[in-house]
Amino acid sequence: MTGQPQSGRARWRSGKTVAGVSALAMSAAALGVALPAYAAEGCEVEYSVTNEWSSGFSASVSVTNLGDSLDGWQLEWDFPGDQQVTNGWSGDFNQSGQHVTVSNTSWNGTLDTDGSVQFGFNGSGAGDVPSEFTLNGVACDGSTGEPDPDPTETPDPDPSETPDPEPEPGERVDNPFEGADLYVNPVWSEKAAGEPGGGAIADESTAVWMDRIGAIEGNDSPTTGSMGLRDHLDEAVAQAGGRPMTIQVVIYNLPGRDCAALASNGELGQEEIGRYKTEYIDVIADIMDDEKYSDLRIATIIEPDSLPNLVTNVGSRDTATENCDTMLENGNYVEGVGYALSELGDISNVYNYVDAGHHGWIGWDTNLGPSVEVFREAATTAGATIDDVHGFAVNTANYSALIEPHFDVGDTVNGQQVRQSDWVDWNQYIDSQSFAQALRSEAVSQGFDSDIGAIIDTSRNGWGGSERPDGPSSSNDLNTFVEESRIDRRIHVGNWCNQSGAGLGERPQAAPASGIDAYTWIKPPGESDGSSEEIDNDEGKGFDRMCDPTYEGNVRNGNNPSGALPDAPLAGHWFSAQFQELLANAHPAV
Repeated sequence: MTGQPQSGRARWRSGKTVAGVSALAMSAAALGVALPAYAAEGCEVEYSVTNEWSSGFSASVSVTNLGDSLDGWQLEWDFPGDQQVTNGWSGDFNQSGQHVTVSNTSWNGTLDTDGSVQFGFNGSGAGDVPSEFTLNGVACDGSTGEPDPDPTETPDPDPSETPDPEPEPGERVDNPFEGADLYVNPVWSEKAAGEPGGGAIADESTAVWMDRIGAIEGNDSPTTGSMGLRDHLDEAVAQAGGRPMTIQVVIYNLPGRDCAALASNGELGQEEIGRYKTEYIDVIADIMDDEKYSDLRIATIIEPDSLPNLVTNVGSRDTATENCDTMLENGNYVEGVGYALSELGDISNVYNYVDAGHHGWIGWDTNLGPSVEVFREAATTAGATIDDVHGFAVNTANYSALIEPHFDVGDTVNGQQVRQSDWVDWNQYIDSQSFAQALRSEAVSQGFDSDIGAIIDTSRNGWGGSERPDGPSSSNDLNTFVEESRIDRRIHVGNWCNQSGAGLGERPQAAPASGIDAYTWIKPPGESDGSSEEIDNDEGKGFDRMCDPTYEGNVRNGNNPSGALPDAPLAGHWFSAQFQELLANAHPAV
């Protein structure tokens, strides 16, 4: 989706090269290839060349189904020259001569009406754009495949074919990011604009973090200024024009917060669930329920870094911590999240997204299924129901690549699976998007609504700059191949604090891929993850050695160096050096 830049509003972006096609390409039937179960009635394709180098290119393809829901899809095209697909992701690729066939994988086969699916690949040769595409044998020309009426006759309108009207502000919708402008936090925007080159992104939307009780009224912190929740909601109303306005609010103040880390510990003790409910959630809910905010779409991100800790950092695991064991035993994480879902979910224009960690945390089968079980437990506790969960938030305040373009988890190198490499370490996922889509599927299998969505924090996972590989490695050694091919340049996937070399990622955009409600900037770029040395403070924030650039690691990051930047301030405080690095390494570039 694209929109015209407006003062005080976020700008939506889409792929740079779009191919609209008008004639039927060579069909699968002509090649003797079996089509999926249902034919498409119409479709659109966006084919974007995202990178080119001397001998090849990378491309991203988005397919939108304009017909009935599909249970299995197959996209075909002919390359205009001698291009060859060298490797692909999020699809099964087959090429014969110039003709390419891409079919769904096991996890992205369902393509609903007006739903989209995205995949990508690397190719050899020039990045010329194909002119024709077919989906399940039907030309993707933006039409629905229905014949044109007789031009001499004016057919009576069919009420069943009347397009749905645009949602009104405040009307409940499936995706709160679609068809809406995004709130620009003026406090963050001013700080970004004050940095050299920062004006280029100062009008992007970032989430508002309610990271302490005082933030509700405005705690005059170095980062949030004196604007409280009402101030931000009032400003969102003022920024709204003719389109709906979406504002993102992070709910982040559980008792015993961040039990496996110290940098972002919170103000409430492990047993202070009563204060969490009455002084924090109840107050936030009362404000959000004010009639004057009823036209806003309020997307809440519920308690980052909480529930997954109850799976990975407890019990007999070598990653367990005493604090996480306590929070599992007293039940206050589950109770607190359930209460937040219940109270905020009762407000018709609030959309709750439960934080679900990232692929490098719970991407293994032994973690993913059990984590969704905990999410479901929280969603049925303290008055909450499954309907109170609108979706999940992935990669919040983290650095996991959105899509690894140069290899897939199912690839093999010299007879060895990519999963066997030291970097992947038998994980099922190598990036945020494939993980988010699989998480959705697992959640639906465990009883969550089938239309549940996901949002991905792309504020710091661009990984551009000179260290970004421009294509897959040619090495036959598995670990060398992965190390030279991966765009995520962290030392270890478990590193999370002020990572050196990171860059801004995809700009906020709605419905970018199947099952994904939006790419969003949940973590405001330039706000520190934690101090690089111990700093006395009255914010309840401790010193975590993972933020110390001299630290050689622990079991949770494979005993690797932390990869953190030096001279970092307290978590949430402005970190100019990090902002400048994110700007310089942005991908797409600023």
